[in-house]
Amino acid sequence: MERTYDHLNLSELSAELQLMIQLLRTNGKAAEGNFLNIDWDKFIELALHHRVFPALYPITAKLKKGLVPEMVTQRLYNLFRKNTFQMLQLTNEMALVSDLFANEEINTLFLKGPVLSEDLYGDLSLRTSRDLDLLIPMQDLRKAEKLLVSRGYVKDDYFSSILDEWKWRHHHLTFVHPEKGITVEVHWRLNPGPGREPSFTELWERKRKSALTKDPVFYLGAEDLFIFLAEHGARHGWSRLRWLQDIHQLAKKQLNWAFIKKQQRRYQSTVACGQAIHLSSEIFSTHVSAEMKELITRRTNRAAHACMFYLINLVNLHTKPLPKIVSIYHSRYLFSLKSLAQKCLFLISFLYPYPIDADTLPLPGKLHFLYFPLRPFLLLWRKTTKQAIT
Repeated sequence: MERTYDHLNLSELSAELQLMIQLLRTNGKAAEGNFLNIDWDKFIELALHHRVFPALYPITAKLKKGLVPEMVTQRLYNLFRKNTFQMLQLTNEMALVSDLFANEEINTLFLKGPVLSEDLYGDLSLRTSRDLDLLIPMQDLRKAEKLLVSRGYVKDDYFSSILDEWKWRHHHLTFVHPEKGITVEVHWRLNPGPGREPSFTELWERKRKSALTKDPVFYLGAEDLFIFLAEHGARHGWSRLRWLQDIHQLAKKQLNWAFIKKQQRRYQSTVACGQAIHLSSEIFSTHVSAEMKELITRRTNRAAHACMFYLINLVNLHTKPLPKIVSIYHSRYLFSLKSLAQKCLFLISFLYPYPIDADTLPLPGKLHFLYFPLRPFLLLWRKTTKQAIT
């Protein structure tokens, strides 16, 4: 039976966001009436929030004169130009980090950044990248940290840990170069745990080589990249159009959808890929083949509709603390994405000790195993004494 999905009500979005989507979707073909009564300051704000100003500038620059105020086009040009220089700087740094790690025999897969711009858009200047994200084997993490620190990077993540739970609760460390203004995120997992995902060895076997640099720079295979981008976007509620634009560009390629379906079943990421296809089709008119429709289910439909909350309310999950209504909605949304097995594993993970348990009741290292039976009581104690809740 053919898979279908319910259409999103894009009329709920602001006029500025609807115009932006139409421009991106049609490469500039929009009815003149759609440019009336537009708050252009809000339009610029949305372009920045959704990180799509590099793609918007070439589109607005070729529109009929008078449709878009000159100050708006100029503002987009300035942002476009600045982003181009930033991407060139990131590309140079990516090559340096890749060589640095390769010389120490650390296999490295770049997840996003310049390799994504070149692969999906064929042009560095058409996509933004805030930092460099890379994946390495966990056993090389300490070596990588020493190498980056030796080159002027400062470790920015200092999370507490007990009984090594950081290995699966977290998934990356952040390093900042104060002089270059560049951030490098070193991943040992693709996504936060708990949960199963492909091993580094599997991903390395399917790697691709970027044509951006003279020396080898490797990144994810096309199918692995699609699943990774889908899971990343889903985890953030697709609150930025740039992530959906990436899906739209990647879906144009000849992907092995049967393999993607097999992988998402194997690792229980059965919602993210179908949700990504649904949203991309609705917002960017992505062509959905019969194979792609096999990934669409009632659950992916519901998950796609749930993301309208983020688009309508201009949610920025990176701005802390989140408003209470957003925090509650996002927690429930994330839980709804999980399979039954993942939900059980997630709930069970709360029984594993947290660093705050050691703050509540300090014990010698040899007795840390006692935090397992003590955790429910420590949690109750914190609640009754109005301490921080994990």
